Amino acid sequence: MKKLILLIAVMMTGLTAFSQGYYTKECKDSKERKRAAKWVRRGEWRNGFEAASPHKSVNNVEFMTQYLKNTAQWEAMFRWLASNNLVDMPKGKYPIEGTTLVASVEESSNSELAKRRSESHYHHIDFQYVVKGTERFGIIDHVTSKPNCDYKPDVMHYDFNVGNTLFYDSTPDSFFVFFPSDWHIAKVKTEKEDQSIKVVVVKLDYIP
Repeated sequence: MKKLILLIAVMMTGLTAFSQGYYTKECKDSKERKRAAKWVRRGEWRNGFEAASPHKSVNNVEFMTQYLKNTAQWEAMFRWLASNNLVDMPKGKYPIEGTTLVASVEESSNSELAKRRSESHYHHIDFQYVVKGTERFGIIDHVTSKPNCDYKPDVMHYDFNVGNTLFYDSTPDSFFVFFPSDWHIAKVKTEKEDQSIKVVVVKLDYIP
């Protein structure tokens, strides 16, 4: 339990404040934030992947920092995304050449928020790209959320305040990246009639 408390304390250190609470790791260096935003816009990370861009909720500093710390994995992932017909690819798990990464192609449906579980990861980065349909993500506030289970094997679930949750819709023109400080909910029901989605999920290594 002491390890769990320490883990949560570390993850909550330096979080960015939005209007409703704290949602992601904060970088107080304005020059670094500007450098990261410029790096993302330049798109040198794309490695041929032009179909989608990072959603506005993606932490640019974390994205740049993790890419530069672990470039081979990120390059391989984006190369794989660029070189495959993701819309027509059958569901399943696909090893990404030259890495230990596995891309999971999933066909599923959104469901009511009450049926979805929030989660975060400590050792991995959750890359999620909707290639067909619309998926809604929730990003939960750290201040009003608390763990409701033991941390294992690399996932933590939370009780959270719906009123303090930020909701974003994911479509094929954007992708989401959830770092350890991004506590999130996936596959939340939208207002659309069709709730079916096709998603590519890759879990990259997080380098402290």
